[in-house]
Amino acid sequence: MNTQTQKYTFHIHGMHCKACVLMTESELKDIPNISHVKSSLKNHSVEIIGDFGGKTEEQIAEELTIPLKPHGYTVSVEKQQHSVNWAEFKIAVPVAIGFAVLFVALQKIGIVNLVSASDVTYGTAFVIGIIASLSTCMAVVGGLVLSMSATFAKEGDKVRPQLMFHGGRIVSFFILGGVIGAIGSAFTLNTSATFALSVIIGIVMFILGVNLLDTFHWAKKFQLSMPKFIAKHAHVQASKLTKFNHTLTPFLVGVATFFLPCGFTQSMQLYALSTGSFLTGGLTMLAFALGTLPVLTLISFSSFSIKNSNKSGIFFKTAGLVVIMFAIFNLINSLVVIGVISPVFNF
Repeated sequence: MNTQTQKYTFHIHGMHCKACVLMTESELKDIPNISHVKSSLKNHSVEIIGDFGGKTEEQIAEELTIPLKPHGYTVSVEKQQHSVNWAEFKIAVPVAIGFAVLFVALQKIGIVNLVSASDVTYGTAFVIGIIASLSTCMAVVGGLVLSMSATFAKEGDKVRPQLMFHGGRIVSFFILGGVIGAIGSAFTLNTSATFALSVIIGIVMFILGVNLLDTFHWAKKFQLSMPKFIAKHAHVQASKLTKFNHTLTPFLVGVATFFLPCGFTQSMQLYALSTGSFLTGGLTMLAFALGTLPVLTLISFSSFSIKNSNKSGIFFKTAGLVVIMFAIFNLINSLVVIGVISPVFNF
């Protein structure tokens, strides 16, 4: 009989979004002597119930850090004071402005069409996919990829499972995105409803951008997220799949990623719903999935993680400013559509 089970509360450093909650809980619950795990994004903490054989809290924190360290998290007894490195904005702001100038230039000469006067286009979805793949929102997907890779690598099969995973992800994002778009066609949206939905999408993107800046922690509570029990169930089932060395396992794991908690994914799903079209909704989600493909492919064959880079702060601040820019474009264009203001961006 276990007589040493106790409850502990530790602080987790490196948490940014709801995906971090699932990732930390998933990794820690696999430790044999732990019977209960509950992470909190609000407090950046984790509640643990387990038997650690008389170890000190500092020793337990070190033990808990081992499975979390590869994902960019550390566990400690003391709460770490959050500090903002404002100097990183000296590089992030000019880079983001440079991106905006390049963006406008490409629009002017017609090479790309990232934003139209009334909606999010495939180019926007692709760029958001790139940013999402480098953010902490993709921590869960990256964890599943690494877990699945380890399972199949034991059998000497490294390439085929990766191809099937990414193929399943791309195919499912197109088909399921199309289904969401088709569902949207069942609702007749008047101008006011379309405007309201566009504003919601803009606000969601704005909050995602602010969170990427890692400067205003209060914004995390406003981040879009599907109900935890749904996201957790999807993650648990996907995690179980990664443990089975079956021919279709990688494909099914790729499909399951459509339902995992990522604010960027959900903002694109919300837009797909607003299109009211199977084809437009499907192509939007396909463009987003293709944007995530390069980085997730790197993760598949390496331990690549921008989060562990010493330049990660600069990157996330730059990415956050770019996402905020997209959000502002969307909000302004929504006002243009209903005639509140005159066109501002004549690209």
